Amino acid sequence: MTTPDPAAASAAPPAQTCDVLVIGSGAAGAAAALAAHEAGAHVIVVDKAPAARAGGNTRLSGGGWFVHDDPAAAATFLRALCADRAVDDVVVTAWARETAANTAWLRGLGAPVERSADYHPQAEYAELPGADCYLGMDTLGGMGEGLMHRFLTGALADRGIEVRYDSQATELLRDDGAVTGALVGGEPIHARGGTVLATGGFAADPAMVADHLGIAGQVLWGSPDSTGDGHRMAAAAGADFWHMTNHMAITGIDMGRDTGMYLALWGAPNHLFVGADGRWFIDESAPPRHGHTRREGRDVLFPTHGFHLIGDAAMLRSGPLSPPRQVLPVGYEVLMRGSVWSADNRAEVDAGLIAEEPTIAALATRIGVEPEVLERTVARYNDYCAAGRDDGFGRPAARLGAIEEGPFFALPVTPLLGWTNGGPRRDEHARVCAVSGAPIPGLYAAGEASSTYSWRKDGGFHIADALAFGRIAGRIAGRHAAARA
Repeated sequence: MTTPDPAAASAAPPAQTCDVLVIGSGAAGAAAALAAHEAGAHVIVVDKAPAARAGGNTRLSGGGWFVHDDPAAAATFLRALCADRAVDDVVVTAWARETAANTAWLRGLGAPVERSADYHPQAEYAELPGADCYLGMDTLGGMGEGLMHRFLTGALADRGIEVRYDSQATELLRDDGAVTGALVGGEPIHARGGTVLATGGFAADPAMVADHLGIAGQVLWGSPDSTGDGHRMAAAAGADFWHMTNHMAITGIDMGRDTGMYLALWGAPNHLFVGADGRWFIDESAPPRHGHTRREGRDVLFPTHGFHLIGDAAMLRSGPLSPPRQVLPVGYEVLMRGSVWSADNRAEVDAGLIAEEPTIAALATRIGVEPEVLERTVARYNDYCAAGRDDGFGRPAARLGAIEEGPFFALPVTPLLGWTNGGPRRDEHARVCAVSGAPIPGLYAAGEASSTYSWRKDGGFHIADALAFGRIAGRIAGRHAAARA
């Protein structure tokens, strides 16, 4: 499969009219372009990023997608995941039908599909109705490393679909309420059949994050290009919005810039989380189920603010606090910036990223916590470890490890924001809806720009959703162009 030459594409005079204009070249945008092409449409794809980093969060994700063969059960599962934040049933039905078709569609494009044995072999939310539909996660021969993006980019090139990089869409063109294209790089591109917003989320726009998400001190796991461009264009066109407060953040490490690394507590259990007051506040062993954790008997978004990981020498020598690229090749910091965490954590101690002191009192002073408070917190936790039972937060006995072997360490933990879920509301045909509820003619959305997920989601759900509604958007826009020809 060939890879497009961005320089060659930019040398040709740009066509300014097409059947379908796709804004964004990640999984949703590529799927939309390929489906529109299958419908016989002339497609132009634009992406504001240069080719070297285009593709948004698809390029930085694991690249796997949720697999099922039972749309009825999958619909039940999604409704349960949404809980009291219901999504329109026609959207749920379309999601269940199209996600069941993802693997066959990719194989039809020549994709080397393999079922993952190591990543998400079963549902994270196995206790919910319909979870038995979850068959695992398919990948393109492995996890991460941009495999999905590379394959889809090659598929676009093989079909002669034009992709313009360094081409930012700033405004939707409208005529009597209908969207007729977009202003791209200061020049209009007209689309006869429709314009698809596949622009990603808004995790990299601090103002939008502050307005909608209720988190603080976050760094990015995903793309710095996820700045809400599609959201602003859709809002100007009169779009309604859904589940704008929903997102996925996990425990992260601030590397001193906009992107960070994942804190994975896969080593010895000799640790606990403490807040700014030096007090223990949560069961650290509760699984981070794609941005949610179990707390006080319910699923909540976590983390939403910073705190400290407190541990001892036994934990620090048990393995790296952030997994190596060979284990989890995901995220901008690892894949694009090439950051590597040391195997024994010593480089990070030497750099001052991890605070290390001979006593708990000295550690407390170092991180700005009352020494007596932190000493009492650790002593209480150690008592539970000695008893083999956590009467504070219910941490399982197998994950209790006393903090008793000096030197002791503290690592600041911050929300690592992977993606946002909210965006312009769309219907089962991927058409963007106005505040009135009616579809805005000529405007479609798919992927993180308008995720289906109003609350919880499971492994591989985002890529599955992007492929499914990308195809729907491209197929319908392509057919609309054909009908107008």
